[in-house]
Amino acid sequence: MEKICSYETLFAVNGTLAEDDCKALVEKFVNLINENASDVNVNEWGKRRFAYPINYVTEGYYVLVSFKSEPSFPAELDRVFGITEGIMRYMTTTKCEKAVEAKSEEAVAAAEESAEVAEATEA
Repeated sequence: MEKICSYETLFAVNGTLAEDDCKALVEKFVNLINENASDVNVNEWGKRRFAYPINYVTEGYYVLVSFKSEPSFPAELDRVFGITEGIMRYMTTTKCEKAVEAKSEEAVAAAEESAEVAEATEA
């Protein structure tokens, strides 16, 4: 069993696509993520202007998705993004695991400290 990690992926769909085609692409990727991940949170930013033209296209429909999955899934997701026509840009990042580990270590230390206080009051 592999470790479950938190990820965020942001992708931009070609802004020149028809609205139905754009929604179909977004739905395709949201369904793919839902099938392979848990704790999925989808945040559609909508149509935004690119900072610079990409293949003569100046706008894209942005979608941010956060999810938890095994480490092998984001590589497959990036592969599918790369071969799907209509996806202009995409990026998947791992959420800060060091901060999570530090918080969990602090939680363990606090739990041990409260256990010691409880033992001292019982004695």
